[in-house]
Amino acid sequence: MSRHRAHEPEDDETTTFPRVADAAPTADAASITSVLPVFPADATTVLPVITPATAPPPSRPDASPSPAAPVSPAAQFGQVAADETTQLPRITDQTVPPPRIARPAPAVASGRAVATDETGLLGAIPPAPPPSAEDEAKPSPRPRWSGEPPPAPVKAIRAGEKNYRSIHSEYTRTTVGSVIRTTLRGTGELMITFGLVILLFAGYEVWGKTAIVDAHQTELEQQLNWDEPVVGPTPSASASPLAPLPGNAVAKLYLPTLKKHWVVVQGVTQKDIRFAPGHYPNSAMPGQKGNFSVAGHRNRATFWNLDQLKPGDKMVVETKTTFYVYEVVKQRIVLPTAVEVVRAVPPTMEAGKLITLTTCNPKLDNYQRLIIHGKLVDEQPRSEGRPVELAGMS
Repeated sequence: MSRHRAHEPEDDETTTFPRVADAAPTADAASITSVLPVFPADATTVLPVITPATAPPPSRPDASPSPAAPVSPAAQFGQVAADETTQLPRITDQTVPPPRIARPAPAVASGRAVATDETGLLGAIPPAPPPSAEDEAKPSPRPRWSGEPPPAPVKAIRAGEKNYRSIHSEYTRTTVGSVIRTTLRGTGELMITFGLVILLFAGYEVWGKTAIVDAHQTELEQQLNWDEPVVGPTPSASASPLAPLPGNAVAKLYLPTLKKHWVVVQGVTQKDIRFAPGHYPNSAMPGQKGNFSVAGHRNRATFWNLDQLKPGDKMVVETKTTFYVYEVVKQRIVLPTAVEVVRAVPPTMEAGKLITLTTCNPKLDNYQRLIIHGKLVDEQPRSEGRPVELAGMS
């Protein structure tokens, strides 16, 4: 397919649909610019010829109107005459250049961002502005450490001809109010410290001593050795047992009502009863006729809740061979000087096989004594097992 340049005027650059020419060629047919080649009458058309039904095709302004020509039979069956041409839109040789982006004028360095050019992706970094006279007059900042001693934090002002004083002297001078405030502040700090010491001591008495006593009770239970076989001659029943040494284990004391039990040691000195109840050396032994007297501290680990024992409650003493069951008879409070409560027959008590427990009263003090009296009601050999009063106790 060939393309020819058009020489018609500018107003001829329009889209002209195909038209059917007259049977005889005219002189104007040769001047029509053809966009597609002319096919002979017997050739097959490549593009179909669309024949307008009513309106005639547009013509040039200078052409005279011609009478309507009959449609040839060849055009009715899709064939094109030898001089017929199909005119498509005219393509001019003028090219449209792409729009040009004007280059902006360079910005003056003023501390603001500079506009980008056609190829820049980010704004150009402006140069640093020149130092002004005001900036040059400012002194350079002092480094953190220059080797020189720091300046005096407090300035002095003149007070008289030869004296100087601090500018804060009005706020730091000694007055009656400042002395009172300092005294109250020191007293408050001292009382807070004293209160903390008291709290620490109370915590030690409640929890610290309990742990220490429990540890020593375990060691005392190992000293009894009641389950080991006896090596050597067996002592006769008539022979009186030897008194244990001070601090050694004597027996076990159970208080089923309080769910407590301890190993009782020999002696009632502060050293002896530090971690366990102590047996008065001049009193009777467990199960003997007389008064088996025991003393203990009023702390959480020992006789703290001894006041909860009431008449009728049971107390059990375990020795190497026998369980002795006592029953509470009386509870009373006496002065520390009332030593008659540990005699063989205490006041208001009848002679027999008795037991007496003593401790301080009230709690955390010792200006009184709490006394528990009891009498023997049952005996049971250890070979028969534990008595029913100890059911549920470890």
